[in-house]
Amino acid sequence: MSDSPPPLASKHPLIDADGRLAFELKKDASGLVAAVIQQFDTGDVLMLGWMDEEALRRTLTSGRVTFYSRSRQEYWRKGDTSGHVQWVKSAALDCDGDALLIRVDQVGAACHTGTRTCFDGRDLRAAVGPIEGTD
Repeated sequence: MSDSPPPLASKHPLIDADGRLAFELKKDASGLVAAVIQQFDTGDVLMLGWMDEEALRRTLTSGRVTFYSRSRQEYWRKGDTSGHVQWVKSAALDCDGDALLIRVDQVGAACHTGTRTCFDGRDLRAAVGPIEGTD
């Protein structure tokens, strides 16, 4: 991750004049946090990606989602090669600071397999608890 470009100054309220985030992400041992990507209007969970401060900074300032690829060890912006762009609608940090929720308007498939979400057709059998307020 040392090959990342220097941070750019921004007028974004959560990014300081040196381009740094104005808050600390609680990263895993690899220096990343999970970013859950959700379709803004339907609530569908589309995919999970990984971000560090730079990927989040790029996401917040560009309006397009940028991830950090653990396998390729580089940044990638969703849709640059596939055309399946994720337009940012909102972003939130969870209460522990170790996960992100990015709400997007997904153009085309979110999954690299070509499905709308990375969870389509991948249901697991699970015991289901009762609905609260029912017997």
